[in-house]
Amino acid sequence: MTTRTTSAELRAEVLIAGGGLGGVAAALGVLEAGRSVVLTEEYRWLGGQLTSQAVPMDEHTWVETFGVTARYRELRDRIRDYYRRNYPLTDAARNDPHLNPGAGLVGRVCAEPLVGVAAIEEMLAPYRATGRLTILQPAVPVVASVDRDRVESVTFRSLDDGRETTVVAEYVIDATELGDLLPLTGAEYVTGFESRHDTGEPSAPDEAQPDNQQAFSWCFVVDHVDGDHTIDRPVEYDAWRTAQPAYWGAPMISLTGPDPRSLEITTRTFTPNAGLDAEAAGERVADQREDAGDRELWTFRRIIARHNFEPGAYPSDVVLVNWPMIDHIGGPIVDVPGAVRAQREASARQQSLSMLYWLQTEAPRPDGGTGFAGLRLRSDLTQGPDGLAMAPYIRESRRILAETTVTELDLSIAVSGDAGPATFDDSVGVGMYRIDLHPSTGGDNYLDLPSRPFEIPLGALIPRRLENLLPAGKNVGTTHITNGAFRLHPVEWNIGEAAGRLAAFCLDRASRPRAIRTSPELLAEFQALLTKRGAELHWPAGVSGY
Repeated sequence: MTTRTTSAELRAEVLIAGGGLGGVAAALGVLEAGRSVVLTEEYRWLGGQLTSQAVPMDEHTWVETFGVTARYRELRDRIRDYYRRNYPLTDAARNDPHLNPGAGLVGRVCAEPLVGVAAIEEMLAPYRATGRLTILQPAVPVVASVDRDRVESVTFRSLDDGRETTVVAEYVIDATELGDLLPLTGAEYVTGFESRHDTGEPSAPDEAQPDNQQAFSWCFVVDHVDGDHTIDRPVEYDAWRTAQPAYWGAPMISLTGPDPRSLEITTRTFTPNAGLDAEAAGERVADQREDAGDRELWTFRRIIARHNFEPGAYPSDVVLVNWPMIDHIGGPIVDVPGAVRAQREASARQQSLSMLYWLQTEAPRPDGGTGFAGLRLRSDLTQGPDGLAMAPYIRESRRILAETTVTELDLSIAVSGDAGPATFDDSVGVGMYRIDLHPSTGGDNYLDLPSRPFEIPLGALIPRRLENLLPAGKNVGTTHITNGAFRLHPVEWNIGEAAGRLAAFCLDRASRPRAIRTSPELLAEFQALLTKRGAELHWPAGVSGY
């Protein structure tokens, strides 16, 4: 039996484990209600998929006008304003109310990870100053104390010095990327594919496949400048250069692979710093309803478009690489021994470095040559291991067994026969994204299906048994399939914000989440509060999915 020495104890009304977008949104929801928060985060940056994982905002068609919370809109505005205040933008870019710094085709606000960090820190700064917000960082949860159906405390270990801190709180919110508190607290949860028998989903397998989970990716940032910036040949390059899943149609380390929506084998283009004049004229705007935007990989997730800045400010565009070729399908990193997880994460980094090395040395160029030696790894913008992102990009987490589980029957246009919004009486927000599943550890190809816009049911945030534990990210009550529509930035934020406001509301009313949901009066009061605070609970008339 291991004896743990706790060097400190903290108390707060709400503990939030995980400082990604869901965790930050949850903290703001609690703090705005006048309550105290301890927020923890494994990595040195808050912001999760937007920052430490380096992935720019991936959003729905209507994001500039409706379909997100007021606080999420504030985050987007702060990112844009940061560029206006600090960067040498052109007059046209500075005055554009819909400034997209990278002009990327994945979303309307493609920006550098560090700017996301700065915006989040600004939003939290007043609460740090008053002492109502304490942040433990970098730290991970190691043990939880549970009394019957109530979490009493969680102990965290500092990744800097190994010291442990126990946090005692009335409510505990799990906003970790992988649902790390669920096994520690004994919460009932599921991983991977549920069975068709359990969910009724036509795209589910006959039997559950808990180890069959979406690929994770280790992203990186590049630009293209004069000189030879070729990295050392990765140790595993030969293995990755020839790796080819049966359904891929080519080696993964190439520009060829399946189109996520049609599954047709497609060869994409990669043209550094191309198309400047056309893009400066504003001919293309990110809209995934019309086009996934991934045919030309240079512009797909670009985070700095030099035409938005004064001439000479940048020698090159800056691009985030989160492409199909770096999807790591070698095995899950959930509920495996620590050594196995470490090995798979290291393998994912080798895969990403191999993709970069191939681009630098073997990729076909428009002039008929091979290799873009001018591609430069921008480790200064990511500050992670091997020059890559600080953290792996996580698409799938443990998921609570919830009061309500959102299934393919709710979201899929093909299954429901309806492209209008999926509604729930206990809505606490809205979201929209295609059911977008990347290749999986079980050997599955993409599953990318048109989805209805949806409301987020309160029941998806309530565990079936535990009374004071709430999810605030990809660990809500979805299935493996519908997680594909819930996992992106604005929905994660909305879930986190709703969880934080729910915890504060329960403290104010001396009630429990389950009671809020089952009491028509309390539910109506809580929904009115959410609306007052800037959440949208329903979609406007006439909105259809895609």
